[in-house]
Amino acid sequence: AVYLWEAFLAHRQRRVYRTTTHVPRELGQIMDSETFEKSRLYQLDKSTFSFWSARRSFILCFSYRIPFLWNLSGQISGRAGFGPEYEIVQSLVFLLLATLFSAVTGLPWSLYNTFVIEEKHGFNQQTLGFFFKDAIKKFVVTQCILLPVTSLLLYIIKIGGDYFFIYAWLFTLVVSLVLVTIYADYIAPLFDKFIPLPEGELKQEIEVMAKSIDFPLTKVYVVEGSKRSSHSNAYFYGFFKNKRIVLFDTLLEDYSALNKEPAEGADGENEETKSKTKNKKQGCKNEEVLAVLGHELGHWKLGHTIKNIIISQMNSFLCFFLFAVLIGRKELFAAFGFYETQPTLIGLMIIFQFIFSPYNEVLSFCLTVLSRRFEFQADAFAKELGKAKDLYSALIKLNKDNLGFPVSDWIFSMWHYSHPPLLERLQALKDTKQE
Repeated sequence: AVYLWEAFLAHRQRRVYRTTTHVPRELGQIMDSETFEKSRLYQLDKSTFSFWSARRSFILCFSYRIPFLWNLSGQISGRAGFGPEYEIVQSLVFLLLATLFSAVTGLPWSLYNTFVIEEKHGFNQQTLGFFFKDAIKKFVVTQCILLPVTSLLLYIIKIGGDYFFIYAWLFTLVVSLVLVTIYADYIAPLFDKFIPLPEGELKQEIEVMAKSIDFPLTKVYVVEGSKRSSHSNAYFYGFFKNKRIVLFDTLLEDYSALNKEPAEGADGENEETKSKTKNKKQGCKNEEVLAVLGHELGHWKLGHTIKNIIISQMNSFLCFFLFAVLIGRKELFAAFGFYETQPTLIGLMIIFQFIFSPYNEVLSFCLTVLSRRFEFQADAFAKELGKAKDLYSALIKLNKDNLGFPVSDWIFSMWHYSHPPLLERLQALKDTKQE
């Protein structure tokens, strides 16, 4: 039912992409016909790809690969001297096989998305060698985190007694907080180069703005996102009095490699991607970057980040509680081909991934509604900082740089768009933007 609902929504949105071929009158002042057509074709290609990718995932979910992989993992662990009583060992082998299977079967789709769709529309900056090196690195790093965490979680569930769901929830809470803390400092730099924002006017103005709202800023970084894609972004991270801001170089007009000719004699990493670099003007001026950051800092000042963490943890606790209620139901395991054994890891997968699927869909919709409300509030906060005019122009630039299509089916938009449509955000800023 969830798959059919999503397919229905995707069909409605693709119809919008196919039929809306001219710039609507209300968009005439903010988007030219060439950009409108480029964004329409890009989003149409992405939508079609997503439809077939979702269909592939749906088929794989019900191809009974789970019992096969579980039996195969039992044979492998058995040959290594670990019998059926070593369920956690078998679970880790199963998890390794499952993620490897997913990575291999998903590789053609990822290649097509990167080197056909993203390349066709001017976003891909990767070479094939960089892509495979990145994919292998991601797989290894994922296993280094996933396998130890899963083994500890399964052990806690095994020894936790009647209240294991409380201990399991507390464990996942600690793990999530640790990962959020270390991700930007130790994990993200494995994939992208982070450099401190050079001293200058932009850095000074960021520090002044942060100080004006008591944001405990310690460092500002620029990440070389342009070696991977020309899409742009910005975010902040850190707990308590140790906050850091990260700006993608593609967001910054003065720092984006896409606005410069590739340097001769670049180092190996840049050499690998410089052939892909296109001399393409993009990014925001300093005033617009500050407006975007004013929006992001609004999320912090208004408590949106904390609220999202609280909601996430409440949901996690509820899910573990329901898992404790349902884990003893043998019919759930039998429905997925497990008649003799009821492995804990398989129970987690069945209940969290399949049984909770309708609930997760409804929860996702509710969080989308909440997210849109938060986005309007963050825009309003940036407006209070005197950034309405610059945020207005920045939103238009970012929409153009990322080929966002500003027309959408109302049901699809309501269900999926975590950010309000561009026109709604601009209208909210327009009345009071500074002249």
